Amino acid sequence: MSKPLRFPDPASTALLLVDMQNDFIHPKGAYARGGAKSDLIAALPTRLAPLADAVRAKGGWVVATQFTLVPGKGGAPLISPHLKELRPFLDTGDFAPGSWGQDVLDQLKPVDMKSEKVAFSAFYMSRLEWILKKAGITRLIVGGIVTNGGVASTVRDAHVRDIDTVVLEDGCAAFTEQIHTTAIDALRPVSSVASIAEVTAAWEAA
Repeated sequence: MSKPLRFPDPASTALLLVDMQNDFIHPKGAYARGGAKSDLIAALPTRLAPLADAVRAKGGWVVATQFTLVPGKGGAPLISPHLKELRPFLDTGDFAPGSWGQDVLDQLKPVDMKSEKVAFSAFYMSRLEWILKKAGITRLIVGGIVTNGGVASTVRDAHVRDIDTVVLEDGCAAFTEQIHTTAIDALRPVSSVASIAEVTAAWEAA
């Protein structure tokens, strides 16, 4: 999908930060403690922060998804079997509602709205679609992690809801560059794809 980048109505556009959370990315977060670190992912906040500032300055929205592990009986988190197998280090308190680990990285604050999520897609069993409609948001600029997981699933679900999206090619990351590139290419039929610099230039021209 290729079309000129234009943002004629900043108030109806949001930068959607997918899972840019302390427990995923901060050196003291759950993933770092469990050894699941990535330089590719760690570099994202510095790249995304200036765009977030530009979006705020023109009256756009900054919206953040928050992957959440809901505490069950005794406080132990309810974890899907596939995630428990992939990340066996996840434990009580990780990604807990209202916790430091669940929160957005300080570097990307403030955000206008947050939406908890329990699966890859930020639309699955969440309030995201509701808050976007209430805020009058019809277009999403998408960045975050991981490109082949939360980002891809959310963008595809936005597409079936007729929500226009622009995926930030250098504003998303996966655990390897090859996985990231493959996921970006697979999203081109359902979303515009652009660099942070291209989006920033179009945004500032709005």
